[in-house]
Amino acid sequence: MLRFCLSAYPVAVITLAVATLCFATDQTADGLTLNLRKRPAAPEKGATAATEKKVNWNPKNTAIVVCDMWDHHWCKSAELRVGELGGPMNEMLKAARAKGVFVIHAPSTCTDFYKDTPQRKRARIAPFAKTPVPLATAERWGTAWNWPDGTREAVLPVDDSDMGCDCKVKCEIRAPWTRQTAAIDIADGDAITDNGQETWNLLTERGIENVILCGVHLNMCVLGRPFAIRALVKQGKTVALMRDMTDTMYNPSHPPGVSHFEGTDKVVEHVERYWCPSFASTDLTGKPAFAFKADSRAKK
Repeated sequence: MLRFCLSAYPVAVITLAVATLCFATDQTADGLTLNLRKRPAAPEKGATAATEKKVNWNPKNTAIVVCDMWDHHWCKSAELRVGELGGPMNEMLKAARAKGVFVIHAPSTCTDFYKDTPQRKRARIAPFAKTPVPLATAERWGTAWNWPDGTREAVLPVDDSDMGCDCKVKCEIRAPWTRQTAAIDIADGDAITDNGQETWNLLTERGIENVILCGVHLNMCVLGRPFAIRALVKQGKTVALMRDMTDTMYNPSHPPGVSHFEGTDKVVEHVERYWCPSFASTDLTGKPAFAFKADSRAKK
């Protein structure tokens, strides 16, 4: 057994040692340091610049929701981008779990694939908790849907009226997904749901107030699903978008006529302006932010 005789050391040395120990403990307990970027909701003409604020979240009070990272997609380009994003997202989730963040997988309309898993059961049996405001009941694409709210947001900055397929030969719209992509691990302590009430039950049971959204597609499901941005903001949670871990359904041949990736940036800006701030996965992983290979712009 290693023993120390404190009387053998000057008081100043002992004080420094204790302070160092306390500092190390505090650093471990610091939690998640995030650089949250937001934009003015009602900017004066020309005053649209983003601002960043550094915040510290307790990981035990934080969840990440993974939206619709399916195994297949009706749009071939979209499926390829999900495939490219899956591995980096899995590494990000590993880093988040290591910090104590709770992970909810939300592969919409595919939860029956996981019906006998403990992660799915965890969501089903979480104690009922009443939401502060009624949940959306209108259905779209197999789940309840939170439509754009004209009282707080402008029209989306990209035209996705063609459903956003940017393939040269347009893909047939169908529902080929059966599960979440196998590139993303579902850990023992995670949960699986695509239901708004189950999501609320899980968050309430764990005292979670901070929710991070990642996954696809930002202009559609990451905003509108019952577990996603609009729903959680309306329920009073502190929400943030992980902006490099998402994608959009946007066809550059439609307005505003920019590249696919610039279109995604415009939707991120819309979210930052009207719904919640965003941050990059770097804040969790310490590694460079993810960028799609086809995005030839200078990486930000």
